[in-house]
Amino acid sequence: MSKKLLITTLACILLLGSVGCTEMKAQQPHTESPRNVIMMVMDGTSSGAVALARWYKGRDLALDQILTGGVRTYSAESAITDSAAAATALATGNKTDEHYIGLLPSKITTPGKQDENPKHALTPVANILEGAKQVGKTTGIVATSEIQHATPAGFSTHVLSRKQQEDIAEQQVYQGIDVVLGGGSVHLTNRKDQENLQNVIKEKGYQWVDTRSELQKANSTKIWGSFAEESLAYDIDRPATKPSEPTLAEMTNKAIQTLSKDKDGFFLFVEGSKIDWAAHKNDIVGMISDVLAFDEAVKEAVAFAERDGNTMVIAVTDHGNSGITMGNRQTSRSYAHTPVESFIQPLKKAKRTVEGALQDLKEDRSNIKQVAKLYGLDDLSNNEVRMLTYSNHVGADLSALLAKKANLGFTTGGHTGEDVFLYAYGPSHPTGYLENTELPEIMAEFMGFNLEKLSQSFFINAKESFEKQGYVTKMVQKEQYNLVFTATKGEVSIEIPTNKNIITVNGKSHSLNGISIFNGRDFFVSEQVKEFLP
Repeated sequence: MSKKLLITTLACILLLGSVGCTEMKAQQPHTESPRNVIMMVMDGTSSGAVALARWYKGRDLALDQILTGGVRTYSAESAITDSAAAATALATGNKTDEHYIGLLPSKITTPGKQDENPKHALTPVANILEGAKQVGKTTGIVATSEIQHATPAGFSTHVLSRKQQEDIAEQQVYQGIDVVLGGGSVHLTNRKDQENLQNVIKEKGYQWVDTRSELQKANSTKIWGSFAEESLAYDIDRPATKPSEPTLAEMTNKAIQTLSKDKDGFFLFVEGSKIDWAAHKNDIVGMISDVLAFDEAVKEAVAFAERDGNTMVIAVTDHGNSGITMGNRQTSRSYAHTPVESFIQPLKKAKRTVEGALQDLKEDRSNIKQVAKLYGLDDLSNNEVRMLTYSNHVGADLSALLAKKANLGFTTGGHTGEDVFLYAYGPSHPTGYLENTELPEIMAEFMGFNLEKLSQSFFINAKESFEKQGYVTKMVQKEQYNLVFTATKGEVSIEIPTNKNIITVNGKSHSLNGISIFNGRDFFVSEQVKEFLP
């Protein structure tokens, strides 16, 4: 056994015991085309939340049946990553910095060297969805957050900051994704640049749906479902607060049904987004709710993969969050004989998350006891009622009270840096103890392309490329918030707008095989632009 394999094996054993340690890399493919990949991320989910969800459910999860290893989650700059950097690693195979999506970090370094390739800093790098498109596969994105949020954005766009949600929305619309299901309609219509992207979506031939029933009836090969202005409801809240919204499992099933019609195969990304949001709030009901909802989506994916035989399923969290523990200082001396019911029964009383319960809170808080009961707190003392009535942070206080009653602990309201579990199924599925950047490499190999080579042809520096051919170039602000790269030489005039897959040569527009990206300093275009030059 090599030294590297020995170290990896020992690490895997420490993380997982004997589970998943017999193979330390992806199995070799044994399938015929078409090959499909379903990549699933439960955002911000520490292993403690998964364990608690299992106890809450009372039986094994679908995830438990496909546990194969562990994953390191750190970013280019920190032991604790944010979702943008984590999504970039999982989608492109490159570590990057906080907030960056689909771009290399600000410093390209190797051990012992600083700024080895400074000119390559912030360069766009191809993601797994773009690669799948280039080999003829249909593609899809599903999320319970805004579809423009950091993690789905990492699998579809390239921006300097995850906060650029209008740019993200525009790139997604012009990316040519076949199925898009989630929230975020506000970023399609209420925009600073006045472009109505919902109209663009319809013009591009998508079937537009915005309710659960419309989604179930949809029969197009291109579907865009936008079910909320921002995020969708937590799964446990949905029946009472947003019954017209689909579940994550329903969206996943519909996406698979639609994409699998393509003879060349498909790539689908699915995110259980709001586990992370609940973890930030230390809202254990929200965490359990959407871990279980994600698990139902995993069940759908694995069931399809079992029937199909040519589909790889990967499920993983991008990073931990909250430092949740079963047991806290209250159980320091009693943990060995504290029954499971002491942790679970207080949670079983809850009918809604904090977010869902607070939707019923009156402005004068005269119904605070009823709202607390929705969150499982049905035995408040007079002091607790008074505290909640006058609290400046009533949501946080509700969460803290329930955690105390359920003997649960939290170390933070932010992300954590622990390694996470890897779940996978199907031919060539990854096993062992891996870097998060290894997963897209495994997916790309299975689908038949190389991400690094794709980046080299997909993102060339437009200014350098055109000026070498004698063009005069500049960035022009055509509209208030839209930049356009222009190049002129003699009677030839070229315009390439940011965030779109369009090139206009002497007034005639053509479609490109990828979107054009401005990183705040340089403009990048697909090498395909050369096909349209005179």
